[in-house]
Amino acid sequence: MYIKLDGKILVVDDDQHVLFTTRLALNNRFTTVRTENSPQGLSDLIQEEHYDVILLDMNFTPGMSSGKEGLQWLRVIKQFSPDSQVVMLASYGDTDAALTAIGEGATDFMTKPLDKEKMLSAVTTVYWLCQSNRRVRMLQARQRALQQELSTPPEAIIAESPAMRAVMQAVEEAAGSESNVLIHGEVGTGKDLIARAIHRLSARSGEVFVKVELDGTPSSVLEPALFGHVKGAFSEAHADRPGKLELASGGTLFLDEVNNLPVPLQNKLLSVVQNQQVTRLGGQEPVAVDLRLVSTANARAHRSRFDPALNSELLQTLNAVEITLPPLRQRKEDIPLLVEHFMKLYARKYRKEGLHLVSGTTKQLQLYNWPGNVRELKQAIERAVMLCPGQSLSAADILGTNPTPKPGRPMNTLHLEEIEKKTISEAIKKYEGNLSKAAVELGLGRSTLYRKMEKYGLS
Repeated sequence: MYIKLDGKILVVDDDQHVLFTTRLALNNRFTTVRTENSPQGLSDLIQEEHYDVILLDMNFTPGMSSGKEGLQWLRVIKQFSPDSQVVMLASYGDTDAALTAIGEGATDFMTKPLDKEKMLSAVTTVYWLCQSNRRVRMLQARQRALQQELSTPPEAIIAESPAMRAVMQAVEEAAGSESNVLIHGEVGTGKDLIARAIHRLSARSGEVFVKVELDGTPSSVLEPALFGHVKGAFSEAHADRPGKLELASGGTLFLDEVNNLPVPLQNKLLSVVQNQQVTRLGGQEPVAVDLRLVSTANARAHRSRFDPALNSELLQTLNAVEITLPPLRQRKEDIPLLVEHFMKLYARKYRKEGLHLVSGTTKQLQLYNWPGNVRELKQAIERAVMLCPGQSLSAADILGTNPTPKPGRPMNTLHLEEIEKKTISEAIKKYEGNLSKAAVELGLGRSTLYRKMEKYGLS
C-alpha cells in the first residue's frame, strides 16, 4: 500500500490500452492522473494546469515511426511548461529518437509494452526530481534576495537624544526575541531603518530580509506577490512562483504601512502567521514557513488605533512588541548630528569636499518643525549641496521656500493632519501643480499623494 503523493501526472498516447493501464497504476500513487488520446489540445491544457510529470508518446499517426511528432510536442511542452518533467513513451526500435528527445529536454524514456512496476518506479523518481528542482528554484530566489540585502550597506541611525536612546534600547530588546514587532511613526521618521536594525541585530541576521510595500498596491497584485501562485491560477500565472511569505521563511518579513493591507487579505495573512503555513494562490498544498514579522504603521493609524477595518486579531498578532518613533521636532538635539552626517554624505556624492555651513545655520534649522521629519531634512540638504555654487550653505539654501519660524514663534498648530495638509498644499503650489515633483519633494508615492489630496480636499 503506497502513500499517495501530491503530484499531477498527464499521459498523452493514442493507444487506449496504454492510457488505461497507466491510469490504473498511477492512480494508486498520485493524487491527480489525467489521460489524453491526442496531443492537439496539449498547449492549452498545460497552460491551464501545471503537471509535474508528462508521459508523452513518440508517434501519433498510424504507420509513423520516426518520433518526429513526439519531438514536436515535446518542444510545445518546454515552451509553455518548462518546469514539467517529460518522459517519452517509445516503441521498440524508437530508442534513437527517444535519445534525441532527451537531448531536447525530456527527462527519461520508457519502451512499450510498459512494465507496471518499472513504470511506477520511473515516474515516482521523475516526480521527486521535479520537487527537487522546485526546491532549488526556491533556494535560488532566497539567495538572490539575501545577496540584494547584503549588497545594500545599512544606513546609519543618528540617535543621541533621550527620545531616540529609548528607541534604540527597545530595538535591542526586540531584536533579542522572536516576537513580531510593530513600529509606529510619522512619515519620514525612519521606520524602515528601525526595521532593518531589528533584523540585523537578531538571530536571523544571516537570513533574508524581505520588504513588502503595502501602500497603494492593489489586492490583485499584492495577493500573488505575498502568497505566491501556481501555474494557471490567473491569466498571467505562466509558472509556479513562491510569494514573499515563502521567500522570507527563516528570516524577517517587513510589511511597510501594514494599516493599508486590503481587508480581503487580512484574514489570509493572519492564518499564515498563526499556523506558519502558506498556500499559494490556486494551490491546495500548504507550505510550512518560519516567519518573524516586523511591520510599520503611520502616525494617523497609531492615533486612531488603526482604521476600524483592520482586523483586531491581526493587529494583536503583529503588535506583540510596539516601538514608537518620535518626530524630528521632538528630538531636535539630533538635528546638528543629522545635518553634519548628511552634509558629509552628499559632499562626497557630489564631489564638493570642503563645503561648510554658515555660522548659526544649525540653530535656525532647529527652529523649523520639519513636518516631513528626517526624510525632509535629508532631501533638503541633498538638494542644497547639489545646487550649491560656492563653498558655504545657509539656512535659506537648505530650507528654500519652507517657512523658518523666528525664535519664540512656534507653528500655530501641532495637529499632525493640519501640518500634513499644509505641507502637501505648499508642495503642490511650489511645483505649480506638478504632482510627480510634489510627491518626490514630500517623499510619497503618487498613489499615496492622490489619496491624501482626496482626504484633505486638495485639488
